[in-house]
Amino acid sequence: MSARCQVLGTAPGFGHSISHSHVRTKRRFNPNIQKKRYWVPTLGRTVTLRVSTRGIKTIDRDGIDVVVARIRARGEKV
Repeated sequence: MSARCQVLGTAPGFGHSISHSHVRTKRRFNPNIQKKRYWVPTLGRTVTLRVSTRGIKTIDRDGIDVVVARIRARGEKV
């Protein structure tokens, strides 16, 4: 599974690890993805989403109904 948030679309970032001797090696910065279940009253069922912690805050702010409507408008299955 890819480390991608279903709400925000956050994907891994890439960069370098820099050692004490200043040798650079490639590394990957993954978003903090959590598997979370939400009750969606408009659908009358629970949905399981793979969301980042920032995406969880977005759901808390905007509401699960609005967020699920955005995800479905993008054509993603929920």
